[in-house]
Formats: sequence, structure tokens, C-alpha cells
Amino acid sequence: MVHIVKRMRKLRALLGIRLGPGAAELPPDVKRIHLDFATKFNDGHLGPRKFWRHYLPRLKYHNPAVSMTINRTHNQSGSATMTIFFADSSKDGSPPTAATSTTTSGLPSDHIPFDRTETVEMKHRHESQILSELVKLTKARKIEATAEEKEQLKQVQEDRRQSEKSSQRAAVINAQRKQKEEMLRQARAAAEAQDV
Repeated sequence: MVHIVKRMRKLRALLGIRLGPGAAELPPDVKRIHLDFATKFNDGHLGPRKFWRHYLPRLKYHNPAVSMTINRTHNQSGSATMTIFFADSSKDGSPPTAATSTTTSGLPSDHIPFDRTETVEMKHRHESQILSELVKLTKARKIEATAEEKEQLKQVQEDRRQSEKSSQRAAVINAQRKQKEEMLRQARAAAEAQDV
């Protein structure tokens, strides 16, 4: 069984998904967010990639009903865009029904029509700039940490610092041990060479 302190440290580390950059509550008229960028970070795709890896999970955590899709292409010179789809929430409070659009076969599609879309150009932009543009366009409400959560975050940071110090000490001890083993190996090799 895992030690209770280790489990508590892991649970505290999960605060990173609830708090921090990207922890925001989107308004109800935002129905979908779509990211389109390259698989590699060359040619200006680093910011979109970091936004996807670090900020989008927090957005999804706080907005589970908002569909968030990603299209990663191999075209490094292509654009990197974020498209935000808005539905009109002033009609009757309910989203448009899927039966309003049909496919070429005449059957209803699962596509929900949107009243408007906004596009954010992400290429050659820092992930925090992309987030601030998203917050500005959607009028999202940032989630602030409570006093208890702030204290837990401080404890997580302290645990990380202690872990790094322990790792550094262990690395020094291991290096010294390997150096001693190498000296012993060389001494044995020299002693065997003298015996021959």
C-alpha cells in the first residue's frame, strides 16, 4: 500500500489542473473551441502547442460542456488558428437543435448551427497572449484560488523544492560512489597486472 503522505502529495499536485493560467469559466453562449496548428513547434507553432498542452486542460476542466477539438497538421508553414463558436443564448436559453440542419442524404446531422464565430491567429504568439485573447473575446471569468488552495499550492511548491534538493544530494552521493567503485576497479586491475 502506498504511504498516505505520498498519496496526499499526488492529490495536492492535482491542484495544477484546477488552478493557474487557463482556469476560467466560459459564458454559456460559447459552444465550441477548435484549435488548428502544426504537430511540430517550428515556424511559430510553439505558442499554440504550449496553449494546447498547458492551458486547454484547465479550460476543459472548468467547462466540460464546451466541445474542444484539435486538428494538428504536418504543414509547418500553415496557419495556426483558434476558432470560437458562439450560439445565440438570448433566444430561449436553450441551444439550437440539431434537426435544423440536414445532410445531403436528407437525414439530420449532428452539426449544431452557430450564430457567430471568432478567430484568433495563434502563429508566432506566446501562449499567455493566446489565453488573454480568448478571455477577452469570450468575456470568460477567471477562477481565483481560495486561501486554502493558495496554501496547498505553496505546500506543493515546497514539496517540489525539497524533492529537487533530495535529487541533487542523491546525484552527488551516486557520483561519489561510482568514483570510488572506479578507483577500486582500477586498483584491482593494477594489482592483477603486477601479479602476472
